[in-house]
Amino acid sequence: MKKIVVENLKYKYPLSKDLALKGVSFEIEEGEFIGIVGRNGAGKSTLCQALTGLVPNFFFGGYGGKVLIDGLEVRKTPISDLSLKVGIVFQNPFTQVTGSKLTVYEEIAFGLENMGLSREEMKERIDYSLKLLSIEKFKDRNPFALSGGQMQRMAIASIIAMKPDIIVLDEPTSQLDPEGSEEVFKSVHKLSKEGMTVIMVEHKIEKIAKYSDRIMLLSEGKLIDFDTPEKVFSREDLRSYGVKEPSYTEMCKELSIINPKTGLYPATLEEAYDLVVNSNEQKN
Repeated sequence: MKKIVVENLKYKYPLSKDLALKGVSFEIEEGEFIGIVGRNGAGKSTLCQALTGLVPNFFFGGYGGKVLIDGLEVRKTPISDLSLKVGIVFQNPFTQVTGSKLTVYEEIAFGLENMGLSREEMKERIDYSLKLLSIEKFKDRNPFALSGGQMQRMAIASIIAMKPDIIVLDEPTSQLDPEGSEEVFKSVHKLSKEGMTVIMVEHKIEKIAKYSDRIMLLSEGKLIDFDTPEKVFSREDLRSYGVKEPSYTEMCKELSIINPKTGLYPATLEEAYDLVVNSNEQKN
């Protein structure tokens, strides 16, 4: 089922001379985990905002093409309606904290209160999201007493508690340590396996390669490639777009170890290990 359809999307910020997005088109299926990579200025954040209706309904500017979420055209749908279908987590968690709640628990409850849910369902959703992001022990703490990483997990929990069909994450682990990053990736990967569509912008290439079903490569507002991690990271011209392949892919390129079935380099540690072991067995 097509969850997201983007047709020839173009966008230019007010006062800017150049297009931030230049005729981008793609489709995303329900339950897919999509990774977005590209150098700074490639259009990644702008695309995230376009998928949630912030572009053009909040930022305005020049806009062309279509973005359809479950068949609804984003440009013609109120953000209040879109927010029930798609949630966004920004790079800086401070932009998502209301500042009006005294505890983490109350902060996560804020969006649910606006949805008019029963007290029992609110409690069930809050407890689930707290556990999923491993922040139960912080539930009575003031949101501004959290570290940056803890606050980011709270922001993600707030969105997850609202149970949108789609969650868009714009560099959500930039302020997290390796352990916190892994918890976030595992959590959203679990959600995608349960049917939620996940779109994540991320610079931690090894993790995005491990968890993504497909990778979107952007450069200067254009969609360069949209395929499996193995296909995208096997590109010989990948670094010309400001993206470095995973270390495991780089190692196999140096050793000329290719998957004989696909003709591609591996993108994860597990795939690289299997190929190296098989290669050594064949030599022996």
